Amino acid sequence: MANVLATGAWLSAPTKKPSFFARMLRVHIESRQRRAEREVEHYLAVRGLKRTDGGERQIERLFMKAGR
Repeated sequence: MANVLATGAWLSAPTKKPSFFARMLRVHIESRQRRAEREVEHYLAVRGLKRTDGGERQIERLFMKAGR
């Protein structure tokens, strides 16, 4: 035990690999995030808007309404 503490090997031990479910959930969340970003870009492009505070508030209201 003293050797592990003295060399710092305990701190560099490999971490446990995330479970299959955790990896699948992360991929799903990232996919939804990318889709939301594409939807926002499309919304802005169709309406000729720029990314301003007012535009972001309008998009936020749109997403909040869709989530009901």
